[in-house]
Amino acid sequence: MIDWDDIRYFLAVARGGSVRAAAEGLGVYHSTVLRRIAQLEERLGAQMFEKLPSGYRLTAAGEEVLELANQMEASSHQLETRVFGRDQSVRGLLRVTLAPPLAAHLLMPDFADFARLHPDIEMEIVSSGELANLTNREADVAIRVVYDRKTLPLNLHGLKGPEVFGGVYMARDRLAAWRAGAPDPIRWIVISMHGIPDWASEGEVRTTGVPFRTTDGEAQIVAVRQGLGMTTLPCFVGDADPLLVRVPGSDLHMHGTLWLLTQGETRKTKRVRLFTEFVSRRLAAYAPLLAGLPISRD
Repeated sequence: MIDWDDIRYFLAVARGGSVRAAAEGLGVYHSTVLRRIAQLEERLGAQMFEKLPSGYRLTAAGEEVLELANQMEASSHQLETRVFGRDQSVRGLLRVTLAPPLAAHLLMPDFADFARLHPDIEMEIVSSGELANLTNREADVAIRVVYDRKTLPLNLHGLKGPEVFGGVYMARDRLAAWRAGAPDPIRWIVISMHGIPDWASEGEVRTTGVPFRTTDGEAQIVAVRQGLGMTTLPCFVGDADPLLVRVPGSDLHMHGTLWLLTQGETRKTKRVRLFTEFVSRRLAAYAPLLAGLPISRD
């Protein structure tokens, strides 16, 4: 019989185009991937890949196996999902994916509260900008900001949350210095891959320097706290930071609506249901902060 694990390695090489990419994606050694592919080829009596300078290319036999392997993978995911959906215990692994700012600046205290309420649930928070595939069980729950509901996959079940707004912020001390006539240039602070959003305006404060670029959101926040200039942030980040203030005369912008997303059978499990109901209540309480409405600092 064919070992399903060998098929997993075969798919990883076919999709990644190289043994190195497959090894990185699977979190194993290069030699492990080569051994698994060799095992599969021995069992099938055919060569799966042709090694080229540009990478690994499927042979004719490999192309046939790929079609069947994709079907095996889909069946495996479907089996796992259906069995998982019948699990009504309040224990086991719960994997939640969301963007880093939502985890670090909004919901981590709530995740901690939920973990204390349910000590037998093993929580894994996948804090990433990458979109996890819920159908393939890369996560059980996704918390996403969605601009257009029509873009959501039809196979996902969603709980709609509050709208999320962003604004333009700078350091409170830097704004005071600018008002006092400080000559230092004020720069736009941007994440390299994004640049300055079309909606962002400078308001009353004019930028005069070249942009200051970072590669991630946390470095962006530290840079604006240091008084280098102004940047765009979600209101739940900027308004909650006592060192920052909105740039006078700048506008707010709606990024989208928060959704709690689950997949068909998975959402029926007790731990997933408990979690989504818990977080949905917490998000509703955060609606004013997410919308950029005035908050108390007491």
